[in-house]
Amino acid sequence: MPRLSETDGWIKPFRRQVAITCGDGWYVRNNRGRMRLNVPGHGSLSLNYDWSERGATQALPFIQQLFKRWDGGRITLAAAATSTNTSSSQKKLDFSQLIETYREFVPNAGEKTWEGFYLPVLRNCAKQFKDRPPVDGEALCMAALAQWEQGTRMRQTARQKLYGFLNWTVQRGHLKPIYSPPATLPEVLKPKRIGYPLSDAQILQILDNLPQGEKHNRWRFAIQLCAVYGLRPEELRYLRIKDGANGAELWTIYQKSMGGTKGAKTEPRRLHPLLVRDADGSAINWNLQSRLQVGEKLPPLNSEGNGSEALSRYLRRRAVWLSMREDAKQQGEQLTPYSFRHRYAKGMHANNIPIANISEAMGHTIEVHLKSYARFKPNATADLVAAVNV
Repeated sequence: MPRLSETDGWIKPFRRQVAITCGDGWYVRNNRGRMRLNVPGHGSLSLNYDWSERGATQALPFIQQLFKRWDGGRITLAAAATSTNTSSSQKKLDFSQLIETYREFVPNAGEKTWEGFYLPVLRNCAKQFKDRPPVDGEALCMAALAQWEQGTRMRQTARQKLYGFLNWTVQRGHLKPIYSPPATLPEVLKPKRIGYPLSDAQILQILDNLPQGEKHNRWRFAIQLCAVYGLRPEELRYLRIKDGANGAELWTIYQKSMGGTKGAKTEPRRLHPLLVRDADGSAINWNLQSRLQVGEKLPPLNSEGNGSEALSRYLRRRAVWLSMREDAKQQGEQLTPYSFRHRYAKGMHANNIPIANISEAMGHTIEVHLKSYARFKPNATADLVAAVNV
């Protein structure tokens, strides 16, 4: 509809003709002093605007939005008009009610996830409409996300929740299409942090330096499991013994969001041990699966996705952990509870396990694995150069 973007070309014909061509075959005619829109082959629609220059000024943005929502006839004119009327309404939106309604649209989000990750950014979004509304979706998103530092994981998560909410509100006509989230935001991205893989000697040092007592023995058990099976700390809450073809098997039934497709999650997987070795290279069998089978207790890991935080809080109280964190920093890497998992990945590569099998054992795709662990692959260049220097 080329002429709909030219206000002068739309208004001036009222001074000299009865029917006004809009473009793409659409035209508006005078119907008893009111405007009526005609779309050849799709019917007509009465518009609630006077047949006047003032009415034309008011009708222009409405017809532009109507044309977008009509989408070449994929929905009826009446349905497009209803949606446009809703989104063009000047009434003040009740964002509290809107957020409550959206809560029903994301039932898989637990209460802590909803309160910790959804509500803060959705409330920030609502605040932007209290005085002068934002000019568009990009301005709205930048303002709603301002409290989180650019490039951080928290900002990335908040942006994901905000985008889902805005797409939902626009599709249902609660907000105008201009508030659809932009494909990209102008942000400064932090470089991806490099995870520090703990060595077997370091893991043994950590375990040896833990205090004695029931409480600390539970944490010792958790650390051993993370190191030997390459677990995400959160997976400690989802360990199960299953009856396999050759006897008892240790599984994790934890399902993590895969990103991309809404609702897609990783599958439960069988766990395979990579035993920690002592100073002389002998494998240490801590009998972890058997200990789980007889009901040995793990530490309290809080609820809903906080396993990593709980383990991190415990380790930060240990002097040996803080010392190793400084060593990792000197190498430009970061020591976290995932460093036990990084040890597993590095060890699997060092033993020439195929990447497909390592990825399966760790519960992610080959693509995701290579983004984090490609540096652990055997270095063919180093081997070739070493051969030359023999």
